[in-house]
Amino acid sequence: MLYSLPNLLTVSRILAIPLIVGMFWIGGDIGRWLTLGLFILASVTDYFDGMLARSMGKISSLGRFLDPVADKLLVASLLLMLVWSGSIHGLLILPALVILCREIMVSGLREFLASIKIGVPVSKLAKWKTGFQMTSLGFLILGKAGPIWGHPALTTTVIGEALLWIAAALTIVTGYDYLRAGLRHMAEHKPPGADSGATKAE
Repeated sequence: MLYSLPNLLTVSRILAIPLIVGMFWIGGDIGRWLTLGLFILASVTDYFDGMLARSMGKISSLGRFLDPVADKLLVASLLLMLVWSGSIHGLLILPALVILCREIMVSGLREFLASIKIGVPVSKLAKWKTGFQMTSLGFLILGKAGPIWGHPALTTTVIGEALLWIAAALTIVTGYDYLRAGLRHMAEHKPPGADSGATKAE
């Protein structure tokens, strides 16, 4: 199943990450536009791999594993590089940290829930969160190389920063929803041996 088209698109998103990271060392306006172009291509594969998997009947366990991993690797890599390059600095590090911590938490929750054969569907609000998140990263990648959007104060950087705060707020809400669902299943799930009366030796 690795060589099915949807999975190949997902793998291509992972393979694009070193190229995107490497573009940060080019610098200048050209480097920013090239980085944005690669990021957009990688983001587009996220839409098409899922759509093709459903339309072709190629939904697989490998694909369901790789897709969120690819997304989280891409977002985490970009956040770190944007901090490194100075595009994310000062208080803007806080929403970036919230997003990064949420991704780690959700990964842990999904791993646990998968172990007890329970899946958590992606909510519409989570999809909005992803949209704001990816759009904000695109604006921040472009930064000073981007245009002014109708008003001198509406620079590409300012829009990217505002979108990142919105994405962080949605991240907290959706992260809480995932955590609440996970804790509920944890409370309902009994570990092996829980009914045997066995106790752990001290």
